[in-house]
Amino acid sequence: MDSERKQSSVKAFEGIHGVQLVPRWPFMIQEIPQDVNFSSSCKHDDTTTANHKILMQRIWQMRPPSLTPIHCSHQGDRCVAETIANVLTSLPFIFLGFQAPRRNLTSTLYANSLIGVGVASSLYHSSRGKARKYLRWADYTMIATATVCLSRALRNENPRFLMAASALCLPFQPLIVSAVHTGMMEVAFARRASTKPELRTAHSLHTLSSALGGALFIADDLFPETPYLHAAWHLAAAIGVGTCNKLLE
Repeated sequence: MDSERKQSSVKAFEGIHGVQLVPRWPFMIQEIPQDVNFSSSCKHDDTTTANHKILMQRIWQMRPPSLTPIHCSHQGDRCVAETIANVLTSLPFIFLGFQAPRRNLTSTLYANSLIGVGVASSLYHSSRGKARKYLRWADYTMIATATVCLSRALRNENPRFLMAASALCLPFQPLIVSAVHTGMMEVAFARRASTKPELRTAHSLHTLSSALGGALFIADDLFPETPYLHAAWHLAAAIGVGTCNKLLE
């Protein structure tokens, strides 16, 4: 009976122009479980993100030692009095930055970097907790930046490769950058003092303060329990920086 009804319904529409009956619907409707698909796609995305993070961590761990940020072990500021001494002896760098000659762009950058040294040192010594190690890194990096700016202000003909390499190494090896550019400054200071008698007194004072500052810096590392060594190093370094300003006048 069902087949006869279907055939009669088909014959009823055969005479109508433009009507074509298809025995079966050409499209198949299939219900897709949305929750399963979305959950599986989310799991796939999470797995991809996790694998990407692991890959980046492995690449970072395989970096050469020269690209490893420094880990500072300074254990000063054990009491309020030592903290106050370290902060107060950081302020002369800010004063020297304001007093430094600003004849051109390079000397202006150096003067501003000295102000940055005083600010970074003050923030580090007054800090506590987890922020302390990051501020110590900023302190070292700011000192290295000041040495780079000083050597640039003294010698505009410095090789571009050296300046680019110094800028690249600043975040990772500030101590090495400081040593290289401090050595360049010492050579320039000695050469100018040999030809300009008015600089000989400043150069002699600079040599003494640099030697004293180097000894205090080493002693501060070897005898971390001795108080106020770091503050004494601040003062010796400030005297050395003040004599360097004579080169820019």
